Amino acid sequence: MNTLKVNDKVPEFAAIDQDGNTINLSDYSGKKLIVFFYPKASTPGCTAEACNLRDNYGQLQNQGYELLGVSADAPKKQLNFKNKYNFPFPLLADEDHTILNIFGVWGPKKFMGREYDGIHRKTFVINEDGVITKVIDKVKTKDHAAQLLD
Repeated sequence: MNTLKVNDKVPEFAAIDQDGNTINLSDYSGKKLIVFFYPKASTPGCTAEACNLRDNYGQLQNQGYELLGVSADAPKKQLNFKNKYNFPFPLLADEDHTILNIFGVWGPKKFMGREYDGIHRKTFVINEDGVITKVIDKVKTKDHAAQLLD
């Protein structure tokens, strides 16, 4: 797992959002972007994280940030997740793991003694030039916005 780090330029990517629209990294050129990766839509930790970002979305926008959530869930599952919790930001369906691999967040995990490949919960802050300025490895799901706003 080769994870992108601070000062790395993010390679161009494209993915389908919950509505079937193609979203490109270049769509955010000249803007500050937060890309948060979560293991699975509608699970307790992922719901807490995304709802915390939703509840603080105005503050993040006031600081000039756009948000993108990414998981390997299908567009329909992302749509249900977005609609159920009223998220104001797009959720990308990276079913083929293209973006997960670009950012280096897909890899070996351990849970209850079991090893498997999965999505590591990480968040990347990207500046107007497409360069990473911050990486959050230890995401606090219930207080994630505070980690981004400090």
